Amino acid sequence: MQSPTTGHGILAIDLNSPGSYLHWSIFTVSVANLVLIAVMVVIFGAALLLPFPGRNRVLPAVPDPPPDADAAGEAEDAEDRRMWTSRVRRWALSVLPPNKLLPDRQPAYVASWVYVFGVASLAALLMAIVTGFTIAVGGPDWWHVNPVGHFFNSMHLWSVELFMAFLVIHLWGKFWMAAWRGRRALTWITGVVAFLASILECFTGYLSQQNFDSQWIATNGKDAFNAAGIGAFFNLMDFGQMLLWHVVLIPIVLIALVGAHVLLVRVRGVSHPLPAGRPLLRLPRAERRALRTADAAVWRGATRRYDILKEGAIAAAVALVLTAGLAAVLSSPDVPSASVRSWAQIAPADFLGTAASELNGTSLTAGYGPPYNTNGDPQRLLFAPANWFGVTKPIDAAQTFVLAPLAATAPTTPALRAALAAYNAASPDQQNKWATNYLNALPKVKFVGGLPVVPPANDGPVPVMLAGELTLARSGAIDTDLLAQRDFYGTDFTKPLLFLNDGQYYANLAAAQNLTGDTWGVMNETGSYPGQPWLWLFQLWYHVPGWRNSANLDLIAIYMTGLATLLLLLIPFIPGLRDIPRWIPLHRLIWRSWGQQAAAGLAGQPESGAEPEPAGQN
Repeated sequence: MQSPTTGHGILAIDLNSPGSYLHWSIFTVSVANLVLIAVMVVIFGAALLLPFPGRNRVLPAVPDPPPDADAAGEAEDAEDRRMWTSRVRRWALSVLPPNKLLPDRQPAYVASWVYVFGVASLAALLMAIVTGFTIAVGGPDWWHVNPVGHFFNSMHLWSVELFMAFLVIHLWGKFWMAAWRGRRALTWITGVVAFLASILECFTGYLSQQNFDSQWIATNGKDAFNAAGIGAFFNLMDFGQMLLWHVVLIPIVLIALVGAHVLLVRVRGVSHPLPAGRPLLRLPRAERRALRTADAAVWRGATRRYDILKEGAIAAAVALVLTAGLAAVLSSPDVPSASVRSWAQIAPADFLGTAASELNGTSLTAGYGPPYNTNGDPQRLLFAPANWFGVTKPIDAAQTFVLAPLAATAPTTPALRAALAAYNAASPDQQNKWATNYLNALPKVKFVGGLPVVPPANDGPVPVMLAGELTLARSGAIDTDLLAQRDFYGTDFTKPLLFLNDGQYYANLAAAQNLTGDTWGVMNETGSYPGQPWLWLFQLWYHVPGWRNSANLDLIAIYMTGLATLLLLLIPFIPGLRDIPRWIPLHRLIWRSWGQQAAAGLAGQPESGAEPEPAGQN
């Protein structure tokens, strides 16, 4: 049952009220995000400390495989063995035989809750795919107007929150295990790249909502993408384009990455426990070589039974219960989108001032530069990536936002037709003076019968023109006109959003929802909902003293985030970084049961010099 005032379920907690925020030094974090981060830390801590079921049920060591393991292949005659199909089949079976793909044993040291978050991430991803598919069946507007659609959207939101939270905890665990050891660097890299693809998938999902949050993310995110030159072909304000990226292109890449990661886990297996003792800062070369050999060895020690299908089914059931419960209790945000019409009705003076700034070329869009025009200088650090593609979405602010809409209605309005003719007949300098004089007099504007009355200011035909612009905007005609300038579907909101973004009304709406940059807005969601705390690294650079006022701040943020991402990817190859888990022995908590078994003489040791075998959770 739906509440008539909020559109949420009667049992749902309304989180659409304004959020609460905490401030410390340069950091600003919403209570909702802080709660989400705290829950993730508590879950990770519990996974480290809670006893794992069946940790003491140790089975004998794994015997060596029989020497005639390829007997099936020997049954083929010489001609068959030369066939491409036969060669590929033999290679696939040698790399990933059924006992690796669906193992029923795992090393005895896999006895910590930290190991379950790989499977938990997959289960939450499955829920996100299923609920996203359901929303797609209903259509992009379904969840805005239908209670059932809104519930499935809420399930989609919370399944994504669970997926990203579990994925981050999974990365935490694998880092402190130094899980790249033993020729598992590619496993680590595919996991990190899958995490990055997941962030991009979530980002395009937010952009596809077509509510105020998606509008604000689009208009602010465009600056970083445009500065990097990407905005020329990846337009955040084209919600149709973002929707296709979200439901088709990125999911294909993400699922392929996740599949490759899982297969690598099956092929290479889980990493062996780190030595319990604290190592020296610099180990002798011979000892380092011996450790590398041991890390890559086949595990022939004690094992435990492992029902991988049962574990996956339980994880999926838990993810379903959690997402359905969170959706029923907390619902999902949906603050209505802003429009030129609502702007002109609620803040007409701001609308008129913005329209005048479009005419005299002082608005943000008028002087933006690539990819919209050549009037501004793009951000530059050694070079300007925005110049690589130049102007790909040409926008003449005065013509696009004011003159073209007025010209469309002028034939039916004699006064407006005369004013527009006088304006077009004047020189550019005269036009600029009229618009500037009007803008200077606008603070004293009064509205009589809803019409603006501006004190005389030698502003020529501009008052009549902008009064007509205001009337058009209030009727919704400006929104329609800016969207109608398309060859086909009207999914590209670039022009109306740029126009809105030039005014103060739009920023005031965002400030009321704590979405602005000074409140770490890229991490926030409207109301009291948790947002995207995993984006903190990108947002961080916008608050560093000495950088936050730079004209090239977006490029700085992109370069620094890119550098940090590169370091994360290359941890397996960077001395010092890759040794942190050895120096800070958090791994002792993960493998404490194994340490106790080793002390009791129950733990077998791996053999060296062979390929590692897969076992255990992701």
